[in-house]
Amino acid sequence: MKPSRFNYYAVDSIDAAISLIAQQGEDARFLAGGQSLVPMMNFRVAAPTALIDLNGVPELSNVRIDDDGALHIGAMARTRQLETDPEIAEANPLIAVAAAYVAHTQIRNRGTIGGSLAHADPAAELPGIALVCDAEIHLRGLSGARVIEAAKFFDGVFTTALADGELIEKLYFPPWPEHRRWAFQEISRREGDFALVGIAAWFDIDASGAISDCRLAAIGAGDTPLLLNSPARTLTGSVPSDALFEKAAETVAGDIAPFDDIHASADYRREVAAVLVARTLKKAWERRG
Repeated sequence: MKPSRFNYYAVDSIDAAISLIAQQGEDARFLAGGQSLVPMMNFRVAAPTALIDLNGVPELSNVRIDDDGALHIGAMARTRQLETDPEIAEANPLIAVAAAYVAHTQIRNRGTIGGSLAHADPAAELPGIALVCDAEIHLRGLSGARVIEAAKFFDGVFTTALADGELIEKLYFPPWPEHRRWAFQEISRREGDFALVGIAAWFDIDASGAISDCRLAAIGAGDTPLLLNSPARTLTGSVPSDALFEKAAETVAGDIAPFDDIHASADYRREVAAVLVARTLKKAWERRG
């Protein structure tokens, strides 16, 4: 199939994009990398009356690292850049590792971090990374700019807190401690397929050798990426060990809401989530910085 008819507009600034989409009405859409929207248009799952192409807006592609290590990533930064840019990997290595799991190289060459978050596929890697890293999402619309925490951005399957006519401008990732332990793991049927379940995790160690702070998130285990608070509570204040990681994994069931689909059952996802929590924590501990 081919898309239904639509008008195409290319813009060169955020203000022009916001103004134009307001003029075109509620059925207009922003075009970022097009790796989700265009296939949906081809199958006529989506039928926008107008596309406003953001690829000519240079400020949306900016990547900046502050002196304190905080990372700013423009919404139009390509997934491939997240995967391969050594400065991004140094500022937040979890982003780079997770980006390599996104689909295939051709998709990563075009797909953007902002497009992935706006699409809000519950199995997508980058929304999960934004969540586990406590990212802040900077939005722009006709009413001005606002900032929302990643934890409050995802409302449901393909649903976010974005208002009509609003776009993602950039993401802010807090400074990443040098000696933080971290890892990302996912299970898919084939390399490049959608994740059946994925787990991202990081933890910090205090002077006594105990875990002082930690965060875990799951993708593919509910309608949105999910923070795993029960395993985090189990880990905090304890000295890392395989036994501790297994204990934390046993608590994950209450934090997820897996679903049945053509790829896997809810029961399978629930079991895999527990296995991946333990596996990811062990890998993070082995990494040692």
